This record gives sequence, C-alpha cells and structure tokens, in this order.
Amino acid sequence: MMKGHRLFIFILAVGVFGILNTEMGVIGLLPYVSAYFSVSISEAGALVSLFALIVAVSGPVMPLLMSRFERKKAMLFVLAVFIAGNVISAVTDSFAILLAARVIPAFFHPVYCALAFSAAAEAVPQEYAPDAVGKVMVGVAAGMVLGVPVSNFLADAVSLQAAFAFFTAVTAAAFAATLFCIPSMPAGPKRTYGEQIGILRRPAVWMSIFAIVFMNGALFGVFTYLAEYLGVVTALSGGAVSLFLFVYGLSNSAGSFLSGRLIRWNEGLTVQAFPWVLLALYALVWLGGATAAVMAVLVVVWGFIGGVNASTQQYILTQAAPEAKEFASGIFLTSANAGTMAASALCGWCIAQWGTAAVLLGGAAFAAVSVVFLRLRSLAFHRPGKEETIAQVS
Repeated sequence: MMKGHRLFIFILAVGVFGILNTEMGVIGLLPYVSAYFSVSISEAGALVSLFALIVAVSGPVMPLLMSRFERKKAMLFVLAVFIAGNVISAVTDSFAILLAARVIPAFFHPVYCALAFSAAAEAVPQEYAPDAVGKVMVGVAAGMVLGVPVSNFLADAVSLQAAFAFFTAVTAAAFAATLFCIPSMPAGPKRTYGEQIGILRRPAVWMSIFAIVFMNGALFGVFTYLAEYLGVVTALSGGAVSLFLFVYGLSNSAGSFLSGRLIRWNEGLTVQAFPWVLLALYALVWLGGATAAVMAVLVVVWGFIGGVNASTQQYILTQAAPEAKEFASGIFLTSANAGTMAASALCGWCIAQWGTAAVLLGGAAFAAVSVVFLRLRSLAFHRPGKEETIAQVS
C-alpha cells in the first residue's frame, strides 16, 4: 500500500474533478449556449455528444500509447491542455471555435482518468480496490455537485463567460494540486501493446463493453437534457434548476463514495439491479415530472443511482481484464462516452419529435437493452473454467 494513500486518492479525485468539471459542467449551460450563439438546443447538445465521441474514439488508444510515460508528467500535460481549452471557451464568440476548444482536450481526457483509476487501485490492497476507485469517482460526482449547478448559476446570474472562467479556475487548481501534492509515478508494469490488446479476445470483455455503452447511455442520455427538462416540464426557475442539479450531485457523490462497499457486499445484485431501478425511476419521473416536490425526491434517488453506476461500470470491465487495468479503463471511458454520445443523440431526437418530456423514452430504451448485455456478460464470465482463468492472471 502506498504511504499516505488516502491523501493520494483525494488528490487523484481532485484531478478527475478538474477534467470532469469541463466535460460535465457544460450540461448545465446548454440553454445559455443555445441563446448566446443562436443555435438550437439540439445543436448546443453537440458540446456534450461531440466531446463524448472524441473520448470514445481516443479512450483505448491514448492511454495505451502513453502507458510508457511517467504518470505524473502525463497527468500535468493533460491538465494544461484542458486549461488552454477552457480559456479559449471563455473568450470566443464563435460556436465553431467553442466546439474546437472542446474537441482537442477531449482526446486527452482518457489519459488522466485511466491513470487515476489504475493508480488508485494499486495504492490499496486488492480487495479494497473498488473502494479506492469509487472514491476517485467522487471526482466525477463533484463535477456535478459543483460543475453543473455552479456553472448553471453563473451563466444565469452573471454570464456564460463567467461559467467558462470557473472551469478554467478549477482545472488550474487541479494542475497545482497534481504538481505539488502527487509524487513522481513511474509507468506501470511493462506489457506489450499486443498483450494488452489481447484482452479483446474474451467474450466477457465484449459483453462488459456493450453493457457499459447502454448503462451509461441510459443515465446520461437523459441527464444531458436534465436542466432543460426541469425548466420546461417541471417549470422551475433558473435558480431552482441550479439547486436541483446541486442536490443531484450531492446524492451522486454519496453513491460514488459507497459504491465500492456495495460491490464488495453483493457484486451481482449491485450490477444487475441498475437498469431495473433506473427504468422504475423513469416511470415515476414520467408520471410526476411536472410536480416540483415529486422531482425533488426523485432527483435524490437519481443521483445516488448514477454514482453507484459509474463505479460499477469501471469495475465490471477491469474485473474481466485485471492484467491490463489502464487499457481496460481506457476502454471503459470509450464505452461510457459512446453510450453518452449515442443516447444524447437519441434523446435529442426524441425531444425534437415529441417534446422535452419524451427525453425519458430514449433513456428507457437504453436501460432495457443494457439488461440483455448484463445477462450475457454474466453467462460469459461464469462459463466453465472462466473464473479460474481470470483469477490466474489477476
């Protein structure tokens, strides 16, 4: 175990927060981007879906290519790229330049996150790895606790540029924390690219990949338009929307923090229950989404489910490929963001066709498909001899 691993994991979570704040914080800005740049809400949604597309493309490649580099230097480079992108976003008046400022950092997003997840898992005994990764995942939730609602509030109370300046400040703070508080970290165990890519021959890995695509899409396809939903369907003011998003993030943090314990308590139930619970939640939102009091309760449940889900997805893939954690984490990010991209597009299409409330249909469709792939994963993972094979390489 790494000395001072609790502080180390906290700093990794801060760094992930800096990255995810840039990715997720823009979700709360979509209505303001739409108004400022005179584009439709669906076009503004490209800031989310295009970012997700780039992460999906670069997820397996970039961590693999940079796996030979000293980890701390790689992390600092990624954060510097994000700082530059956020500065440009804060000063541009062109929607095309704003998109470009999002696209370039997105290529390096998987590098920092994959390194952070694997470093956290290696800092603690193996049985506590899900807890360590879950605590780093709190950085993702913090991007919602602070990133989404604070950026939404700043855009509503000050300006869209103030929100992008907030992203810049947070990323700069993450850079400083990484520079001064994280020790030098040599590259991980030397494995050839062929050895790492070899995990893709396993059926359990592919079923995990497809399960993650549809699990993440089921959640974030709808969440992408949550600010719009709360404003249009629930008829909340801008300040109330910010408050609801903040509550969502707090609950998401709790889910991330407790996710490792839930996985260690009952892995099968934690994994398999997600799509069913989410489908039930969407049914309740469909019935009560116009009532603020009902949505206040559902948003708390929604956030907790999302926090548990993020750690669960990362776990099911690295469990299927324990000897190539960074590459598997990169594939996890690709799969998750591919799901976000596809589901955001589907949910945006549903909104364009049938109105804002129809966003739930896209999320429900993805949740239903994830049930199938989770079951197929379970069958592939537990076929005769499979558990023993994976246990040997871990």
